[in-house]
Amino acid sequence: MRTALVFLACGALAAAQSPRPMIVVAGISHESASFNPARTELADFVKRPRTPRDQVLRDWARSHDTVSGYVEGARQYGLDLYPGLVCQATPKGPVTAEAFETLSGELLESIRSAPRVDGVLLALHGALVVETFPHGDTELVRRVREAVGPQTPVVVTHDFHANVTPEIVALSTALITFKENPHIDTHERGIQAARIMAATLSGKVKPVQVVAKPPMVYNIVFQYTKRPPLLPITEESRRLEQDPRFLAVSVSGGYQYADVPYMGPSVVVVTDNDRALAEREARRLSDMLWATRDQIVLRLPDAAAAVRQARENNRFPVALMDLGDNIGGGSAGDGTTLLGELLRQKAAGWVVTLADPAAVQAAMRAGIGGAFDMEVGGKTDQLHGPPVRVRGRVKSLHEGKYLETEVRHGGGRYFDLGHAAVIQVEGSTPDDQNLLLLTTRRSSPNSLHQLISVGIYPERQKILTVKGAVAPRAAYEPIAARIIEVDTPGVTSVNPARFTYKLVRRPLFGLE
Repeated sequence: MRTALVFLACGALAAAQSPRPMIVVAGISHESASFNPARTELADFVKRPRTPRDQVLRDWARSHDTVSGYVEGARQYGLDLYPGLVCQATPKGPVTAEAFETLSGELLESIRSAPRVDGVLLALHGALVVETFPHGDTELVRRVREAVGPQTPVVVTHDFHANVTPEIVALSTALITFKENPHIDTHERGIQAARIMAATLSGKVKPVQVVAKPPMVYNIVFQYTKRPPLLPITEESRRLEQDPRFLAVSVSGGYQYADVPYMGPSVVVVTDNDRALAEREARRLSDMLWATRDQIVLRLPDAAAAVRQARENNRFPVALMDLGDNIGGGSAGDGTTLLGELLRQKAAGWVVTLADPAAVQAAMRAGIGGAFDMEVGGKTDQLHGPPVRVRGRVKSLHEGKYLETEVRHGGGRYFDLGHAAVIQVEGSTPDDQNLLLLTTRRSSPNSLHQLISVGIYPERQKILTVKGAVAPRAAYEPIAARIIEVDTPGVTSVNPARFTYKLVRRPLFGLE
Protein backbone atom coordinates (compact mmCIF):
# COMPACT_ATOMS: atom_id res chain seq x y z
CA MET A 1 0.00 0.00 0.00
CA ARG A 2 1.25 3.48 -0.83
CA THR A 3 2.16 5.56 2.22
CA ALA A 4 0.47 8.90 2.72
CA LEU A 5 2.57 12.00 3.21
CA VAL A 6 2.21 13.09 6.83
CA PHE A 7 3.14 16.56 8.06
CA LEU A 8 3.21 17.82 11.63
CA ALA A 9 2.71 21.28 13.14
CA CYS A 10 2.26 22.80 16.59
CA GLY A 11 -0.31 25.56 16.81
CA ALA A 12 0.43 29.01 18.20
CA LEU A 13 -0.77 29.85 21.69
CA ALA A 14 -1.63 33.18 23.22
CA ALA A 15 -3.02 34.19 26.58
CA ALA A 16 -6.13 36.31 26.68
CA GLN A 17 -5.45 39.99 27.39
CA SER A 18 -9.00 40.94 28.36
CA PRO A 19 -12.31 39.35 29.42
CA ARG A 20 -13.46 39.60 25.79
CA PRO A 21 -10.65 38.88 23.36
CA MET A 22 -10.69 40.92 20.13
CA ILE A 23 -10.79 38.60 17.12
CA VAL A 24 -10.44 39.88 13.56
CA VAL A 25 -12.59 38.10 10.97
CA ALA A 26 -11.16 38.20 7.45
CA GLY A 27 -10.91 36.15 4.30
CA ILE A 28 -10.41 36.04 0.54
CA SER A 29 -12.33 33.10 -0.90
CA HIS A 30 -11.98 31.76 -4.43
CA GLU A 31 -11.98 28.37 -6.11
CA SER A 32 -9.62 28.74 -9.06
CA ALA A 33 -9.69 26.42 -12.08
CA SER A 34 -6.19 26.24 -13.54
CA PHE A 35 -7.48 25.12 -16.93
CA ASN A 36 -9.94 28.01 -17.34
CA PRO A 37 -8.23 30.61 -19.57
CA ALA A 38 -10.39 33.43 -18.17
CA ARG A 39 -8.52 35.08 -15.33
CA THR A 40 -10.29 36.27 -12.17
CA GLU A 41 -9.86 40.03 -11.88
CA LEU A 42 -10.19 42.41 -8.96
CA ALA A 43 -13.61 43.51 -10.22
CA ASP A 44 -14.89 39.92 -9.91
CA PHE A 45 -14.61 40.02 -6.10
CA VAL A 46 -17.50 41.15 -3.92
CA LYS A 47 -16.47 42.71 -0.62
CA ARG A 48 -18.71 42.57 2.42
CA PRO A 49 -19.40 45.88 4.18
CA ARG A 50 -17.24 46.41 7.30
CA THR A 51 -19.03 49.29 9.02
CA PRO A 52 -20.92 50.05 11.16
CA ARG A 53 -19.63 47.10 13.12
CA ASP A 54 -22.76 46.17 15.08
CA GLN A 55 -24.92 46.26 11.96
CA VAL A 56 -22.35 44.29 9.98
CA LEU A 57 -22.28 41.52 12.59
CA ARG A 58 -26.09 41.38 12.64
CA ASP A 59 -26.12 41.08 8.84
CA TRP A 60 -23.43 38.38 8.88
CA ALA A 61 -25.47 36.36 11.36
CA ARG A 62 -28.45 36.09 8.98
CA SER A 63 -26.77 33.62 6.63
CA HIS A 64 -25.86 29.98 7.18
CA ASP A 65 -22.22 30.26 6.10
CA THR A 66 -18.90 30.03 7.91
CA VAL A 67 -18.83 33.70 8.88
CA SER A 68 -22.30 33.46 10.41
CA GLY A 69 -20.88 30.58 12.44
CA TYR A 70 -18.06 32.82 13.64
CA VAL A 71 -20.66 35.32 14.88
CA GLU A 72 -22.68 32.65 16.67
CA GLY A 73 -19.53 31.11 18.12
CA ALA A 74 -18.32 34.49 19.36
CA ARG A 75 -21.63 34.96 21.18
CA GLN A 76 -21.39 31.51 22.75
CA TYR A 77 -17.75 31.69 23.79
CA GLY A 78 -17.28 35.33 24.74
CA LEU A 79 -15.30 36.70 21.80
CA ASP A 80 -15.45 40.25 20.47
CA LEU A 81 -15.38 40.25 16.66
CA TYR A 82 -13.82 42.94 14.50
CA PRO A 83 -14.85 42.86 10.81
CA GLY A 84 -11.85 42.79 8.51
CA LEU A 85 -11.87 42.35 4.75
CA VAL A 86 -14.13 39.46 3.76
CA CYS A 87 -14.57 38.97 0.03
CA GLN A 88 -15.22 36.27 -2.53
CA ALA A 89 -15.66 35.72 -6.26
CA THR A 90 -17.52 33.14 -8.29
CA PRO A 91 -15.15 30.32 -9.30
CA LYS A 92 -13.27 30.97 -12.52
CA GLY A 93 -9.67 30.90 -13.73
CA PRO A 94 -6.63 31.77 -11.59
CA VAL A 95 -6.63 35.11 -9.79
CA THR A 96 -4.42 37.77 -11.31
CA ALA A 97 -1.34 38.83 -9.40
CA GLU A 98 -2.66 42.39 -9.31
CA ALA A 99 -5.96 41.35 -7.75
CA PHE A 100 -4.26 39.17 -5.14
CA GLU A 101 -1.74 41.82 -4.13
CA THR A 102 -4.46 44.46 -3.85
CA LEU A 103 -6.83 42.29 -1.82
CA SER A 104 -4.16 40.78 0.42
CA GLY A 105 -2.91 44.29 1.13
CA GLU A 106 -6.43 45.39 2.08
CA LEU A 107 -6.87 42.33 4.27
CA LEU A 108 -3.64 42.96 6.16
CA GLU A 109 -4.50 46.63 6.59
CA SER A 110 -7.91 45.67 7.96
CA ILE A 111 -6.18 43.50 10.57
CA ARG A 112 -3.81 46.32 11.51
CA SER A 113 -6.75 48.71 11.88
CA ALA A 114 -8.29 46.66 14.70
CA PRO A 115 -8.10 48.21 18.17
CA ARG A 116 -6.39 45.04 19.32
CA VAL A 117 -5.65 41.69 17.70
CA ASP A 118 -5.89 38.74 20.08
CA GLY A 119 -6.64 36.29 17.28
CA VAL A 120 -7.67 35.96 13.63
CA LEU A 121 -10.44 33.86 12.12
CA LEU A 122 -9.75 33.39 8.42
CA ALA A 123 -12.53 32.25 6.07
CA LEU A 124 -10.62 30.87 3.08
CA HIS A 125 -11.51 28.40 0.35
CA GLY A 126 -8.33 26.34 0.14
CA ALA A 127 -8.25 26.16 -3.67
CA LEU A 128 -7.13 29.71 -4.42
CA VAL A 129 -4.67 29.72 -7.33
CA VAL A 130 -2.85 32.96 -8.12
CA GLU A 131 -0.80 33.66 -11.23
CA THR A 132 2.24 34.06 -8.99
CA PHE A 133 1.38 31.56 -6.21
CA PRO A 134 0.02 28.07 -6.96
CA HIS A 135 -1.28 27.81 -3.40
CA GLY A 136 -2.67 31.30 -2.84
CA ASP A 137 -4.30 30.49 0.51
CA THR A 138 -0.97 29.38 1.92
CA GLU A 139 0.70 32.59 0.80
CA LEU A 140 -2.09 34.63 2.37
CA VAL A 141 -1.79 32.84 5.70
CA ARG A 142 1.99 33.30 5.56
CA ARG A 143 1.47 37.05 5.26
CA VAL A 144 -1.11 37.12 8.05
CA ARG A 145 1.20 35.14 10.32
CA GLU A 146 4.03 37.54 9.58
CA ALA A 147 1.74 40.49 10.42
CA VAL A 148 0.37 39.19 13.73
CA GLY A 149 3.41 37.31 14.98
CA PRO A 150 4.03 33.71 16.00
CA GLN A 151 2.01 33.73 19.23
CA THR A 152 -1.34 35.07 17.98
CA PRO A 153 -3.82 32.29 17.22
CA VAL A 154 -4.86 32.09 13.57
CA VAL A 155 -7.73 29.65 12.99
CA VAL A 156 -8.51 28.89 9.34
CA THR A 157 -11.66 27.41 7.84
CA HIS A 158 -11.54 25.77 4.41
CA ASP A 159 -14.00 24.46 1.88
CA PHE A 160 -14.38 20.70 1.42
CA HIS A 161 -12.57 21.09 -1.92
CA ALA A 162 -9.44 22.54 -0.37
CA ASN A 163 -6.01 21.43 -1.55
CA VAL A 164 -4.36 21.59 1.86
CA THR A 165 -0.61 22.19 2.01
CA PRO A 166 1.79 21.20 4.82
CA GLU A 167 2.89 24.83 5.07
CA ILE A 168 -0.57 26.23 5.79
CA VAL A 169 -0.97 23.66 8.57
CA ALA A 170 2.37 24.74 10.02
CA LEU A 171 1.42 28.42 9.81
CA SER A 172 -2.05 28.17 11.33
CA THR A 173 -3.09 27.36 14.88
CA ALA A 174 -5.89 25.13 13.67
CA LEU A 175 -7.32 24.38 10.23
CA ILE A 176 -10.85 23.07 9.74
CA THR A 177 -12.47 22.00 6.49
CA PHE A 178 -16.16 21.47 5.80
CA LYS A 179 -17.21 17.89 6.42
CA GLU A 180 -20.20 17.86 4.11
CA ASN A 181 -20.55 17.99 0.34
CA PRO A 182 -22.96 19.62 -0.48
CA HIS A 183 -21.63 22.11 2.07
CA ILE A 184 -24.50 22.28 4.54
CA ASP A 185 -22.31 22.33 7.65
CA THR A 186 -20.61 25.68 6.99
CA HIS A 187 -22.28 27.42 9.95
CA GLU A 188 -21.31 24.52 12.20
CA ARG A 189 -17.67 24.77 11.13
CA GLY A 190 -17.62 28.49 11.90
CA ILE A 191 -18.86 27.81 15.42
CA GLN A 192 -16.22 25.10 15.82
CA ALA A 193 -13.49 27.53 14.73
CA ALA A 194 -14.64 30.11 17.27
CA ARG A 195 -14.74 27.45 19.99
CA ILE A 196 -11.13 26.44 19.28
CA MET A 197 -10.09 30.10 19.25
CA ALA A 198 -11.69 30.77 22.63
CA ALA A 199 -10.24 27.63 24.23
CA THR A 200 -6.78 28.45 22.88
CA LEU A 201 -6.84 32.01 24.17
CA SER A 202 -8.02 30.90 27.61
CA GLY A 203 -5.19 28.37 27.85
CA LYS A 204 -7.60 25.44 28.12
CA VAL A 205 -6.13 23.75 25.04
CA LYS A 206 -2.91 23.78 23.05
CA PRO A 207 -3.76 22.83 19.45
CA VAL A 208 -1.39 20.48 17.65
CA GLN A 209 -2.29 19.49 14.11
CA VAL A 210 -1.23 17.01 11.47
CA VAL A 211 -2.10 16.72 7.79
CA ALA A 212 -1.96 13.45 5.86
CA LYS A 213 -2.44 13.29 2.11
CA PRO A 214 -3.00 9.96 0.33
CA PRO A 215 -1.37 9.93 -3.13
CA MET A 216 -4.58 10.09 -5.14
CA VAL A 217 -7.12 12.25 -6.93
CA TYR A 218 -10.55 11.87 -5.35
CA ASN A 219 -12.72 12.56 -8.36
CA ILE A 220 -15.45 15.10 -7.73
CA VAL A 221 -18.07 12.61 -8.97
CA PHE A 222 -17.46 10.58 -5.82
CA GLN A 223 -17.22 13.48 -3.37
CA TYR A 224 -20.82 13.17 -2.18
CA THR A 225 -20.55 12.69 1.57
CA LYS A 226 -24.09 11.36 2.05
CA ARG A 227 -23.28 8.02 0.44
CA PRO A 228 -20.33 5.62 0.19
CA PRO A 229 -17.46 5.63 -0.35
CA LEU A 230 -17.09 8.90 1.62
CA LEU A 231 -20.03 8.49 3.99
CA PRO A 232 -18.34 6.09 6.47
CA ILE A 233 -15.17 8.22 6.49
CA THR A 234 -17.15 11.38 7.16
CA GLU A 235 -19.02 9.60 9.94
CA GLU A 236 -15.73 8.48 11.44
CA SER A 237 -14.45 12.07 11.52
CA ARG A 238 -17.57 13.08 13.44
CA ARG A 239 -17.20 10.13 15.82
CA LEU A 240 -13.64 11.11 16.68
CA GLU A 241 -14.71 14.64 17.51
CA GLN A 242 -16.89 13.27 20.31
CA ASP A 243 -13.60 12.50 22.10
CA PRO A 244 -12.44 15.67 23.93
CA ARG A 245 -8.85 14.92 22.96
CA PHE A 246 -9.75 15.91 19.38
CA LEU A 247 -10.44 19.58 18.67
CA ALA A 248 -11.20 19.01 14.97
CA VAL A 249 -11.02 16.16 12.48
CA SER A 250 -11.39 17.14 8.82
CA VAL A 251 -11.51 14.98 5.71
CA SER A 252 -11.59 16.94 2.46
CA GLY A 253 -11.89 15.71 -1.11
CA GLY A 254 -9.60 18.25 -2.75
CA TYR A 255 -10.09 20.20 -5.98
CA GLN A 256 -8.95 18.38 -9.10
CA TYR A 257 -9.15 21.40 -11.42
CA ALA A 258 -6.22 23.15 -9.74
CA ASP A 259 -2.85 22.16 -11.17
CA VAL A 260 -0.90 22.67 -7.94
CA PRO A 261 1.66 20.59 -6.02
CA TYR A 262 -0.66 19.51 -3.19
CA MET A 263 -3.81 18.88 -5.22
CA GLY A 264 -5.90 16.06 -3.78
CA PRO A 265 -7.68 14.88 -0.65
CA SER A 266 -6.45 15.62 2.84
CA VAL A 267 -6.98 14.64 6.44
CA VAL A 268 -6.27 17.29 9.08
CA VAL A 269 -6.45 16.22 12.72
CA VAL A 270 -6.19 18.81 15.50
CA THR A 271 -5.66 17.48 19.02
CA ASP A 272 -5.11 19.04 22.41
CA ASN A 273 -1.33 18.82 22.63
CA ASP A 274 -1.10 15.17 21.55
CA ARG A 275 0.99 14.95 18.42
CA ALA A 276 1.24 11.16 18.40
CA LEU A 277 -2.55 10.81 18.54
CA ALA A 278 -3.02 13.36 15.74
CA GLU A 279 -0.46 11.61 13.57
CA ARG A 280 -1.94 8.16 14.15
CA GLU A 281 -5.52 9.14 13.38
CA ALA A 282 -4.61 11.29 10.39
CA ARG A 283 -2.73 8.38 8.88
CA ARG A 284 -5.58 5.97 9.65
CA LEU A 285 -8.20 8.16 7.97
CA SER A 286 -5.86 8.72 5.04
CA ASP A 287 -5.55 4.96 4.67
CA MET A 288 -9.36 4.74 4.67
CA LEU A 289 -9.45 7.13 1.72
CA TRP A 290 -6.78 5.15 -0.09
CA ALA A 291 -8.69 1.90 0.46
CA THR A 292 -11.69 3.21 -1.51
CA ARG A 293 -9.83 3.61 -4.80
CA ASP A 294 -11.50 0.59 -6.42
CA GLN A 295 -14.86 2.36 -5.83
CA ILE A 296 -13.98 5.58 -7.63
CA VAL A 297 -13.71 4.44 -11.23
CA LEU A 298 -15.56 6.65 -13.76
CA ARG A 299 -18.42 5.07 -15.70
CA LEU A 300 -20.65 7.91 -16.89
CA PRO A 301 -22.92 8.42 -19.93
CA ASP A 302 -22.19 11.08 -22.52
CA ALA A 303 -24.77 13.73 -23.38
CA ALA A 304 -26.60 11.66 -26.00
CA ALA A 305 -26.97 8.63 -23.74
CA ALA A 306 -27.96 10.74 -20.73
CA VAL A 307 -30.72 12.59 -22.59
CA ARG A 308 -31.99 9.29 -23.95
CA GLN A 309 -32.07 7.81 -20.44
CA ALA A 310 -33.92 10.86 -19.13
CA ARG A 311 -36.54 10.69 -21.88
CA GLU A 312 -37.12 6.99 -21.26
CA ASN A 313 -37.46 7.33 -17.50
CA ASN A 314 -40.97 6.61 -16.19
CA ARG A 315 -40.81 9.11 -13.33
CA PHE A 316 -40.00 12.81 -13.47
CA PRO A 317 -38.31 15.17 -13.14
CA VAL A 318 -34.90 13.80 -14.08
CA ALA A 319 -31.92 16.04 -13.28
CA LEU A 320 -28.97 15.92 -15.66
CA MET A 321 -25.76 17.06 -13.98
CA ASP A 322 -23.68 18.96 -16.57
CA LEU A 323 -20.33 18.05 -15.04
CA GLY A 324 -18.16 19.67 -17.68
CA ASP A 325 -19.84 23.05 -17.16
CA ASN A 326 -19.88 23.06 -13.36
CA ILE A 327 -20.21 26.75 -12.46
CA GLY A 328 -19.33 26.11 -8.83
CA GLY A 329 -16.13 24.45 -10.04
CA GLY A 330 -15.05 27.44 -12.13
CA SER A 331 -16.62 26.79 -15.51
CA ALA A 332 -18.16 29.22 -18.00
CA GLY A 333 -21.84 28.54 -17.41
CA ASP A 334 -22.65 28.77 -21.12
CA GLY A 335 -21.96 25.18 -22.17
CA THR A 336 -24.38 24.01 -24.88
CA THR A 337 -23.71 20.27 -25.07
CA LEU A 338 -26.90 19.22 -23.28
CA LEU A 339 -29.03 21.95 -24.87
CA GLY A 340 -27.96 20.82 -28.32
CA GLU A 341 -28.74 17.20 -27.50
CA LEU A 342 -32.17 18.00 -26.05
CA LEU A 343 -33.06 19.82 -29.26
CA ARG A 344 -31.63 17.09 -31.47
CA GLN A 345 -33.61 14.36 -29.71
CA LYS A 346 -36.76 16.55 -29.61
CA ALA A 347 -37.06 16.06 -25.85
CA ALA A 348 -40.11 17.52 -24.13
CA GLY A 349 -40.55 19.44 -20.90
CA TRP A 350 -36.95 20.48 -20.27
CA VAL A 351 -35.20 23.41 -18.59
CA VAL A 352 -31.72 24.69 -19.46
CA THR A 353 -29.95 27.63 -17.80
CA LEU A 354 -27.24 29.53 -19.70
CA ALA A 355 -25.17 32.56 -18.75
CA ASP A 356 -25.38 34.72 -21.89
CA PRO A 357 -25.60 38.51 -21.34
CA ALA A 358 -26.00 39.26 -25.07
CA ALA A 359 -28.97 36.89 -25.34
CA VAL A 360 -30.56 38.50 -22.27
CA GLN A 361 -30.26 41.90 -23.90
CA ALA A 362 -31.83 40.56 -27.09
CA ALA A 363 -34.75 39.17 -25.10
CA MET A 364 -35.21 42.48 -23.31
CA ARG A 365 -35.32 44.31 -26.63
CA ALA A 366 -37.94 41.87 -27.91
CA GLY A 367 -40.05 42.28 -24.78
CA ILE A 368 -42.42 39.85 -23.11
CA GLY A 369 -44.23 37.89 -25.80
CA GLY A 370 -41.76 38.96 -28.45
CA ALA A 371 -40.09 36.59 -30.88
CA PHE A 372 -36.66 35.22 -29.98
CA ASP A 373 -34.35 33.77 -32.63
CA MET A 374 -30.59 33.71 -32.08
CA GLU A 375 -27.58 31.61 -31.23
CA VAL A 376 -27.07 31.19 -27.49
CA GLY A 377 -24.20 29.94 -25.31
CA GLY A 378 -20.80 28.69 -26.36
CA LYS A 379 -19.38 32.23 -26.44
CA THR A 380 -16.84 32.17 -23.64
CA ASP A 381 -14.40 29.67 -25.14
CA GLN A 382 -14.16 26.67 -27.47
CA LEU A 383 -14.38 24.09 -24.69
CA HIS A 384 -18.09 23.95 -23.90
CA GLY A 385 -19.76 23.37 -27.25
CA PRO A 386 -20.64 25.81 -30.06
CA PRO A 387 -23.46 28.37 -29.93
CA VAL A 388 -26.87 26.76 -30.51
CA ARG A 389 -29.69 28.35 -32.50
CA VAL A 390 -32.85 28.75 -30.41
CA ARG A 391 -36.23 29.91 -31.67
CA GLY A 392 -39.21 30.75 -29.49
CA ARG A 393 -40.76 33.64 -27.62
CA VAL A 394 -39.85 35.69 -24.57
CA LYS A 395 -41.98 34.27 -21.75
CA SER A 396 -40.79 36.59 -18.97
CA LEU A 397 -38.11 39.10 -17.91
CA HIS A 398 -36.62 39.41 -14.44
CA GLU A 399 -34.34 41.45 -12.19
CA GLY A 400 -32.62 38.19 -11.24
CA LYS A 401 -32.31 38.58 -7.47
CA TYR A 402 -33.65 35.92 -5.14
CA LEU A 403 -33.54 34.70 -1.55
CA GLU A 404 -32.75 31.22 -0.21
CA THR A 405 -33.96 30.70 3.35
CA GLU A 406 -33.06 27.01 3.64
CA VAL A 407 -29.60 25.67 4.42
CA ARG A 408 -28.13 24.83 1.03
CA HIS A 409 -24.62 24.34 -0.34
CA GLY A 410 -22.34 27.02 1.11
CA GLY A 411 -25.00 28.51 3.38
CA GLY A 412 -25.63 31.55 1.19
CA ARG A 413 -28.83 33.55 1.50
CA TYR A 414 -28.81 36.29 -1.17
CA PHE A 415 -28.25 35.57 -4.86
CA ASP A 416 -28.17 37.59 -8.06
CA LEU A 417 -28.45 36.25 -11.61
CA GLY A 418 -28.28 39.73 -13.07
CA HIS A 419 -31.04 40.60 -15.51
CA ALA A 420 -32.59 37.36 -16.71
CA ALA A 421 -35.01 36.15 -19.36
CA VAL A 422 -37.07 32.97 -19.78
CA ILE A 423 -37.52 31.79 -23.38
CA GLN A 424 -40.31 29.40 -24.23
CA VAL A 425 -38.60 27.39 -26.95
CA GLU A 426 -40.27 26.38 -30.18
CA GLY A 427 -42.03 23.01 -29.89
CA SER A 428 -43.37 23.61 -26.38
CA THR A 429 -46.90 22.58 -25.41
CA PRO A 430 -48.99 23.84 -22.48
CA ASP A 431 -48.18 20.65 -20.57
CA ASP A 432 -44.57 20.17 -21.70
CA GLN A 433 -42.83 23.51 -21.90
CA ASN A 434 -39.23 23.67 -23.06
CA LEU A 435 -37.74 26.59 -21.15
CA LEU A 436 -34.39 28.33 -21.54
CA LEU A 437 -33.34 30.56 -18.64
CA LEU A 438 -30.82 33.15 -19.79
CA THR A 439 -28.83 34.97 -17.11
CA THR A 440 -26.42 37.88 -17.15
CA ARG A 441 -24.23 36.46 -14.39
CA ARG A 442 -22.94 32.96 -13.82
CA SER A 443 -24.66 31.50 -10.79
CA SER A 444 -24.17 28.02 -9.39
CA PRO A 445 -27.54 26.17 -9.25
CA ASN A 446 -27.47 25.47 -5.54
CA SER A 447 -31.02 26.68 -4.92
CA LEU A 448 -34.31 25.75 -6.57
CA HIS A 449 -35.23 29.40 -6.21
CA GLN A 450 -32.93 30.09 -9.14
CA LEU A 451 -35.80 28.63 -11.17
CA ILE A 452 -38.80 29.36 -8.95
CA SER A 453 -37.94 33.06 -8.74
CA VAL A 454 -38.40 33.36 -12.52
CA GLY A 455 -41.65 31.41 -12.61
CA ILE A 456 -40.25 27.96 -13.43
CA TYR A 457 -41.54 25.21 -11.16
CA PRO A 458 -38.97 22.40 -11.37
CA GLU A 459 -41.26 19.64 -10.10
CA ARG A 460 -43.55 20.26 -13.13
CA GLN A 461 -40.77 19.73 -15.68
CA LYS A 462 -39.55 16.41 -17.05
CA ILE A 463 -35.84 17.17 -17.51
CA LEU A 464 -33.78 19.63 -15.50
CA THR A 465 -30.23 20.42 -16.61
CA VAL A 466 -28.01 21.42 -13.70
CA LYS A 467 -24.58 22.97 -14.21
CA GLY A 468 -22.92 21.41 -11.21
CA ALA A 469 -21.62 18.17 -9.72
CA VAL A 470 -22.43 17.55 -6.05
CA ALA A 471 -23.27 21.01 -4.71
CA PRO A 472 -26.80 21.20 -6.23
CA ARG A 473 -27.89 17.88 -4.71
CA ALA A 474 -29.08 19.47 -1.48
CA ALA A 475 -31.63 21.40 -3.53
CA TYR A 476 -32.44 18.90 -6.30
CA GLU A 477 -32.50 15.53 -4.53
CA PRO A 478 -35.76 16.25 -2.67
CA ILE A 479 -37.65 16.82 -5.95
CA ALA A 480 -35.78 14.74 -8.55
CA ALA A 481 -37.00 11.24 -9.35
CA ARG A 482 -33.53 10.51 -10.69
CA ILE A 483 -30.17 12.28 -11.00
CA ILE A 484 -27.90 11.40 -13.92
CA GLU A 485 -24.29 12.57 -13.91
CA VAL A 486 -23.21 13.38 -17.47
CA ASP A 487 -19.67 13.28 -18.86
CA THR A 488 -19.81 16.57 -20.75
CA PRO A 489 -16.77 18.50 -22.04
CA GLY A 490 -15.48 21.70 -20.46
CA VAL A 491 -12.96 23.10 -18.01
CA THR A 492 -14.59 21.09 -15.23
CA SER A 493 -14.72 17.81 -17.12
CA VAL A 494 -14.58 14.99 -14.59
CA ASN A 495 -12.15 13.01 -16.75
CA PRO A 496 -8.60 14.06 -15.71
CA ALA A 497 -7.25 12.62 -18.97
CA ARG A 498 -8.67 15.67 -20.74
CA PHE A 499 -6.10 17.90 -19.01
CA THR A 500 -2.32 18.19 -18.90
CA TYR A 501 -1.10 18.58 -15.34
CA LYS A 502 2.34 20.12 -14.87
CA LEU A 503 2.67 21.03 -11.19
CA VAL A 504 0.97 18.20 -9.26
CA ARG A 505 3.15 15.83 -7.31
CA ARG A 506 3.50 12.35 -8.82
CA PRO A 507 2.44 9.62 -8.81
CA LEU A 508 -1.25 10.15 -8.03
CA PHE A 509 -3.84 7.43 -8.37
CA GLY A 510 -6.48 8.69 -10.79
CA LEU A 511 -4.01 10.58 -12.97
CA GLU A 512 -1.51 7.93 -13.94
